[in-house]
Amino acid sequence: MGKIKIITDTTSYITEEFAKKMDLSVVSLNYIFDGVTEREGFPGEFNDFYEKLMGTKLFPTTSQPSTADFLTEYKKAFDDGYDEIIAILLSSKLSGTYNSAVLAKNILEDERITIIDSLQAASNLRFLVEDALNMASKGKTKEEIVEYLEGKKNDMFVYLTVDTLEYLRRGGRLSGVQSAIGEILNIKPIIQLKDGELKLLEKIRGKNKAIKAISKRIPDNVEKISICHILNEGEALRLKEDLELRFPMAKVSIDVLGPVIGCHLGPKAMGICFY
Repeated sequence: MGKIKIITDTTSYITEEFAKKMDLSVVSLNYIFDGVTEREGFPGEFNDFYEKLMGTKLFPTTSQPSTADFLTEYKKAFDDGYDEIIAILLSSKLSGTYNSAVLAKNILEDERITIIDSLQAASNLRFLVEDALNMASKGKTKEEIVEYLEGKKNDMFVYLTVDTLEYLRRGGRLSGVQSAIGEILNIKPIIQLKDGELKLLEKIRGKNKAIKAISKRIPDNVEKISICHILNEGEALRLKEDLELRFPMAKVSIDVLGPVIGCHLGPKAMGICFY
């Protein structure tokens, strides 16, 4: 049996401790804020970014990892004695990360590298990575893992809502007029990640109602749920208690969203990812 290396990117928001423990490679996306380029990093390192975001009218831009970043990880994996690589990455419709990974594979011309466009982000990307690591540890083949991932990625759900429309406006997702009207009426959009893209699903008055509407979409046979949040631990913990009561068979976790995804949503945003 060949040893399989799993690679992902920072928008899975996997902790550094978990990555080290599992020998998981995490390639960093970047953001450019006030002229300075920073690596996204791991959960626990995001608070400074959000403090800065709240204290300025500037808006960061984000950028994918370079082809060289992936080349380094591929070479290192083979040097470390891995026989095959599976890279599971942020949706190609949200970022060029997948393209950088493919380009690096093409440079090496190495068929031992498989790259999955997850069509997902955040906790759903984490779920796919965890499942792949679990399968690899049980001796599953690359083909079995890839087949599982390609099937599962189309059977996952992400719903998000925001505390303020300001960051969607700054990021160019809403006009100033739309956001002004929305704030007066306390409108909260429910945004869905569907077919790898963020789409507006509906608009609801009041954030609590929006979160209730999202949680109503979780089916009874759900296996894994993650509550994603930005600087909103209290609300996330309350929601976790509620979901654990409603879905006693499911595994419910809490994840923090980092700068690359979070800059468009802003502080106090909440989301639910599940399959």
